[in-house]
Amino acid sequence: MSRKFLLAALAFMIAFQCIVLSAEYINAVYPLWTGQEIKLKTIPIDPRSLFRGNYARLRYDISNIPAKDINKLITPRHGEIIYVKLKAEADGVYAYNGVSPNKPDNGIHIRGRVQTHRGRINAGNYQVKYGIEAYFAPKEKAIALEHKLRNKGLAIVMVAKNGKATLKEVLSE
Repeated sequence: MSRKFLLAALAFMIAFQCIVLSAEYINAVYPLWTGQEIKLKTIPIDPRSLFRGNYARLRYDISNIPAKDINKLITPRHGEIIYVKLKAEADGVYAYNGVSPNKPDNGIHIRGRVQTHRGRINAGNYQVKYGIEAYFAPKEKAIALEHKLRNKGLAIVMVAKNGKATLKEVLSE
């Protein structure tokens, strides 16, 4: 092989890797650029991890979806994508308003993945993960967040039109 060919192949591989990394970054942050801001009630679970750094693991009211609502539409498999419809309540906080296996045509909705456990597929609720369950912060802020949010808080979430969500901020209520 010629040296020219090897240099062209190397340049192609470097460019390809840059494109893949850029696409991953854009996919993660585009809800911040194009999404609609919503508020969700949340409760922090654990503020620190030795391996992942300082963060608050969050649980949302919309993380538990009634099994009867999903089971009448589909029999979900672990990791299956569903769309949870949201409605604004009087206080401006969004709450559960139904579920769909397909992307709704209108209204605010958030895309999540069903978490099933063996032997509990038709339990009372399904756990749904949205990718917004961890809020990373510097050590001092994570510790302060732990104390402020002992019982509950508000998560500011940006939701894009396709349902992809990105956690923007966590506030004490």
